[in-house]
Parts: sequence; structure tokens; C-alpha cells
Amino acid sequence: MACMKLGSKTDAFHRQGQAWFCTTGLPSDIVVEVGEMSFHLHKFPLLSRSGIMERLISEASEGEEECVINIPDIPGGAKTFELVAKFCYGVKFELTASNVVYLRCAAEHLEMTEEYGEDNLITQTEAFLNQVVLRNWKDSLKALQTCDDILPHAEELNITKRCIESLATKASTDPNLFGWPVKEHGGPMQSPGGSVLWNGISTGARPKKSSSDWWYEDVSTLSLPLYQRLISVMESRGIKQEIIAGSITFYAKKYLPGLNRRQGTSDSSTRLAPVSLGSPPSEEDQKLLLEEVDRLLPFQKRVVPTKLLFGLLRTAMILRANPSCISNFEKRIGMQLDQATLEDLLMPNFSYSMETLYNVDCVQRILDHFLAMDQITGGGVSPSSMDDGQLIGSPAGPSLTPITMVAKLIDGYLAEVAPDVNLKLPKFQALAAAVPEYARPLDDGLYRAIDIYLKSHPWLAESDREQLCRLMDCQKLSLEACTHAAQNERLPLRIVVQVLFFEQLQLRTSIAGCFLVSENLDGSRHLRSGFTGSNEGGWATTVRENQVLKVGMDNMRMRVSELEKECSNMRQEIEKLGRVKGSSTWGNVSKKFGFKIKSQMCSAQEGSVTNQHNGNEKVEKLKERHGKLKKDSVKDE
Repeated sequence: MACMKLGSKTDAFHRQGQAWFCTTGLPSDIVVEVGEMSFHLHKFPLLSRSGIMERLISEASEGEEECVINIPDIPGGAKTFELVAKFCYGVKFELTASNVVYLRCAAEHLEMTEEYGEDNLITQTEAFLNQVVLRNWKDSLKALQTCDDILPHAEELNITKRCIESLATKASTDPNLFGWPVKEHGGPMQSPGGSVLWNGISTGARPKKSSSDWWYEDVSTLSLPLYQRLISVMESRGIKQEIIAGSITFYAKKYLPGLNRRQGTSDSSTRLAPVSLGSPPSEEDQKLLLEEVDRLLPFQKRVVPTKLLFGLLRTAMILRANPSCISNFEKRIGMQLDQATLEDLLMPNFSYSMETLYNVDCVQRILDHFLAMDQITGGGVSPSSMDDGQLIGSPAGPSLTPITMVAKLIDGYLAEVAPDVNLKLPKFQALAAAVPEYARPLDDGLYRAIDIYLKSHPWLAESDREQLCRLMDCQKLSLEACTHAAQNERLPLRIVVQVLFFEQLQLRTSIAGCFLVSENLDGSRHLRSGFTGSNEGGWATTVRENQVLKVGMDNMRMRVSELEKECSNMRQEIEKLGRVKGSSTWGNVSKKFGFKIKSQMCSAQEGSVTNQHNGNEKVEKLKERHGKLKKDSVKDE
């Protein structure tokens, strides 16, 4: 820290308890009381430097044997007046960044101008501020910190503003351009050109470049009002929003203990670990800080890590911050929900009035914000951009767009909250239905969540089960999910029939594809039959692949046969209930069951299946089962 020595005499002051005495050999003729401290001094050195002291001494000397004056409101108190007295007596002391603000304000208060002496205290402190302190980062920071104690006086003299301007200028300037060291402690000395010095000799090596966050830790030592003013000036100087947000989050993590509890080590925002405090601030102070952080943070996408935003939101709920603060954090998360993880979404309820274990309402609001932003920016994938194979549930879906990632995230969240017996059906349905249908290439995740919910809520009525299952599209279930759903006793029978139909359709489509691949391989074999020698190994591989495909095709044929037998058994069971309904068209069946089959899909199925008679027989079986189910339901009523 820079300093300047004032005075030439040796120290002529000594302290006895709560009193200071000047040992110049002459008895003191005035007592100056500052707070609880008494200074036994002489009139002439004081009145020759200070206009206020001249007037007070003149008033106190009239008609009194002992001259006693009281100065209760001097900036900096007794400690600062001790330095002022030493200056008046010409005693040596150091002028530093830690005391220059106190002395500058005290000199102004005591009217220590050039009128009362050349190179008076105002002149010397002002020169030290401008020429030394404000040119150095550390000294400017230290001087600004001392302004907190005497803020009205420092504001009157524009010291606070000048320190903030100095810090903002240095923070917005790359220190590597000028070679001046940012961290003055713990690092190697540097030459004026920036090279590292060893025993005063330049080694030619360059110091490590400073990153843009080099000033985060330093400014985090400021009080919240001063820090807020500094950030505002930095923003006006055009510092990047990402850098500003990084400083704000660093400051928040330092004074909000709850933010560091769930921060992972992989989070880039934890690279600079905040300094631990001896005792955390009170809950009221933390709430005020959190609300101020909300006002300071840029309302911009991806300038703050999503995990940290969830931490701020969670802390705001615990501290019961104002609703607008909570809503703003939810909106910020909604803007970048595709960057969140399932662990982030699993926020417990912090209110005793809520019955559910997790805060589903909060996730619903965040999702609504995301969908609103996605609609404005046009980030979603339209249904027409997906081909038929993707709608049926082909594993090779579209690239993971943000809304697709969010759909997968919400399906995982639904599966996690589904076991909660207190989670009401409308709330579960609302969250599942909020995701657009085109955002899910496959409905396997949604099916899993629905199955878990049905398992945890066995008391649901049949109508509620059917209503819940309508959320998923059976055409978009994979073969594995179809196989599981076909044997799932928790699903309504209507849904099982739909699943069986679409599973058979997918299998037949796959068989047709295998036939096409096999024909292509046979054609390639004929084209390459003339080649020998080096191509023998390649043909052996092709033959093996062809055999594997044929085995897979045989397995699919067996699965289709099993499904046909299962449908036949189901029809026989329904026939036992009596009253067989007359024949009807397949269009009525598809209308009753709500099948979402496309005409081109049906034509492809017809062209690929050689045994058309078996296909028609399976349709008739499904039709007859539907009629029986309908009559059986009427009988039960």
C-alpha cells in the first residue's frame, strides 16, 4: 500500500489511559475532548492551522482559567484527531489509503485551508488522493471502503464517486495491455515492460495473463450500497453482461450461505471460491441482498449458470422474498430451461400449506415461461417438419432442439414426482399436457411417468385412467414400450387394444423393411459376383449381415404370430360374454378407439404384408372385441 510521510519531528505524544499528552516541555493550555478521549495540547499549533479551532479557542478562552473545547462530530473520531494534532505539531506520521479519506474529511470539517498555513492538510490529502490513491487499484478500493464510515462527508467532497470511477475504469481495462500488476501480493515483481524480475534483473519471462474476473474477489469486500453503485457505473462503461453477472453471482455466493450447498465442483462458476465469512448475515439482510441481486442481474439469456439461478430461486423461497423477486428468477430460468437438469427441477416445497413433496406449481410456471419464449423466438420444431417414421416412434428421431430437450426433462420430472400420493391428477395432467405434442419424438418417457402414477394411485376411476392415458400417443411408443404396455394390467383395456394394434403395425412395417434390405443385398451380390480375391472377406461379412437380418425377420414373424394368437384369445374371452355385435366397417372401429393412423402408413402396410387374409382376420378380431367391450360396459352399468 502506498504511503507518504508527513512532519519531521519525532513522536512527541504519549497516551495515558483515555488521555493524550504532548511532551514538548511546555505545560498544556487547552484540553480538546473528542468522544471519550481527551487531548492535552497547546493553543498556538492548533489555531495556526485550523479556522474552526481558532474560533473555538477564542470562545473558550473568554473569562475562563482553563480552556476546554469539545469536538464530538469530527469525521473519524479520536483516532483521526490524533493524526490531525500530529500534523499541527509537525510530528511524523504516514498518510495511507486507509486514513487519507478520514483526514481529508476532518481537514475540511476543521477548515484547514491554505489561509491558515501553507501546504495545509486539505492540500496535502487532496494531492495524495489524486496522485497516488486513485491511480492504484488496491488503494482506490481501500479508500472506498473507508468511505462507508463517514459517507455523508465523503459524498460531500465527491471522494466516493471518484473512487468508484477509478475502480470502474481499471476493471474495464485489460491490465495485460499495460503490464501493471493487478494482485500486488503473492506474485513476482514486474519491470515497467511487464517482464518478471529476479533480484531486480529482468528474466524476459512474461507474467500470466489476468482473466476478466480478476477483480471479483476484491469488490466483494464492499458494502452492498457501494457495490451496487460500482456495478451501475461499470455497466454504463460498457463492460460485458457476462462479466457483470459473474461478479454479482460471486458477491451473492459470498454472503448467501445457501447457494453453496448444492453447487457441484464441475460448475464453472465455482472456480473462484468465495471467501468464507465468520458469521453469516441475518435472514433479513440475506433477503435484502437477494432482492438487490435480482435487480442487478441482467435479464439476459445464459449470462448466469442455470444451476445458480435455481439456487437463487430456492433461497428466495426459503427467505420468503417478495413475489416479484421469485417471479423474476423463474422467468430467467424459463429462458434457458433446456440447460437445466432433473436435479435442478426437484425443488421441495418450503411451505406448510402445500401437500405435495415437490413444488410442481413452480415447475409449471417455469415451463410456461419457456414455452412463451420459445414461441416468440420460433425455436420449436413444427409437426410438419417430422416425417412419418418419427411420428410412429422411430428411434432415429430429429436432432435435440431446446424444446425436445425440455420435453425429455419434463417427462423425467413427471416420473420422479408421480409416486407422490398427494399429487392430484389435474396437476399431473396439466404439466404433462403443457409440452407440445411435436416436442416428443417418442412418448416412452411420458408412458413411464403415467405408469408410475397409475401404480402409485390405484384408486383412480377407470374414466380417470383413460383420460390420463390419452396424453400419450400410442403411435409414438417404441417396440419395447409397446411390448411392456401390452402386458400392463394397470392400463385401461381400450389403451391396450390400441397398443397391440400399433405394435403389430410396427412389426409388419419392420418386416417389410427387412425384405427390402434383403433384396438390396441380393442385388448387390449379383453385381459383385465377378469379383474375387481381395473382396472375399467383404462378401463374407455381407453374407453374415444378411443372415442376421433374416434371423431378425423370422423373430418378427414369430412375434406377429404371437400377437395374432393373443388377439384370438381375447376375442374368445369376449364372445363368452354373449351378444355379438353385427359387422361394421373398419372406419367405425378406428373412430371408436381413436387410432391416429395415416393413409399412407396403411398403404405401406398393405404392400409389405404378403398374407392379406391374416391382416383382415386380425382387424375383424379387434372389431369384435370392441363390440363386446361396449356391450359389457352397458351391462355393468
